[in-house]
Amino acid sequence: MSSNNESIDRKRRSFLGKAGAAVATTVVAPGVVLHAAAPRSPEQPVTDAVRWGMLIDANKCASGCSDCVQACEEENGLNLVQMPEGADPEEWARQRPRWIRQIQLQDNLTGQVTTLPMMCQHCEEPPCADVCPTGASFRRADGIVMVDRHICIGCRYCMMACPYKARSFIHEEVEEKPTHTPRGKGCVESCNFCVHRLDNGRTTTACQDACRHQAIVFGDLKDKNSPVAKALESVKSRQIRADLQLNTGVRYSGV
Repeated sequence: MSSNNESIDRKRRSFLGKAGAAVATTVVAPGVVLHAAAPRSPEQPVTDAVRWGMLIDANKCASGCSDCVQACEEENGLNLVQMPEGADPEEWARQRPRWIRQIQLQDNLTGQVTTLPMMCQHCEEPPCADVCPTGASFRRADGIVMVDRHICIGCRYCMMACPYKARSFIHEEVEEKPTHTPRGKGCVESCNFCVHRLDNGRTTTACQDACRHQAIVFGDLKDKNSPVAKALESVKSRQIRADLQLNTGVRYSGV
């Protein structure tokens, strides 16, 4: 009898937990309740109801600032990798994994130099996925371009195909890594919009949170009321290499 009661109690708690996760309610006055849909739970499949994207205001990016780069490396464990003993520092600087690079663009007409962060642009038609022989490079339904490390064979075709030089290859063994960002020798990797955050209900990226100049706005491009959608409506923006017609998820203003 006790066993049956415990079983029923577990089922009841499981049902209430799922119900509570599905809908959040707020009582603002007697008889008035606001219902808000909760973020997608990890158990639910990814759908195309959302397309994650980002707007970067190059006018706000300060020359010499690396807050977004450091935040990305700390969030994903890239800062845990040490230069191998005996390695050439210049070669290591060129080859070490980086998911965000600070680059400078110069206007050929005016000579104006603009600093901006460059990462995976999360294309709607990603060239990296087109050339991948195993399907390790793929685009999720919500617009995030990723690498499946279990089937990546390290051929690096995707690195050659990416017009943004946004992918890195792991040359050395990875001794330390966060649980949410598995990394390993012989695999390609790149920015994934902090997918581990999004899949657990959060709605910001590490680089956005760290940017003290508020140059990065992230969110759902399909939601007209999202901060990123509103920002894109209010300023003139562009894609880097728009001529390739990749419909990138990352846009830039002030470029």
